[in-house]
Amino acid sequence: MLSCFSSAHKRFKNLALEKVGHNRNAKLPMDKLLTLPELRANPFGERMCLIFSTTKDGDCTFEDFLDMMSVFSEAAPKSVKADYAFRIFDFDGDDYLGRRDLEETITRLVSPQRFSHSDMDALVARVLEEADLDDDGMLSFAEFEHVISKSPDFANSFRIRL
Repeated sequence: MLSCFSSAHKRFKNLALEKVGHNRNAKLPMDKLLTLPELRANPFGERMCLIFSTTKDGDCTFEDFLDMMSVFSEAAPKSVKADYAFRIFDFDGDDYLGRRDLEETITRLVSPQRFSHSDMDALVARVLEEADLDDDGMLSFAEFEHVISKSPDFANSFRIRL
């Protein structure tokens, strides 16, 4: 555990040595965090920073960064990973994954490929048909968690190695 903490602190500090230095309360701007290869390559890197930032502006303290690394660690429970995945995919912040959230999630996952409007509509309709158990046109966290529970590689794909 201490070695993971130490690795996380080293990575955080190396993002902006001049800013972090010995300042325990240093806060790194999102653009610095997005230079980490794992975040830069992730289509949800910016969303991840926004969700974990205590000020919700994407800028993170070391504590915010450590929270992010903990959730994306191999040791984090699948239920915790599901909770944060849901928050990341909930672009409008209404505690549901509606059509627009699903469209944005799919668009980011398949980028640079683009779907036609009719293909996107069909894909979102198919997702809702499979996962929207109460037929309200959106996914609640419980419905999302139910879908995730059927995905054996979800926990492995929702991971950052330090």
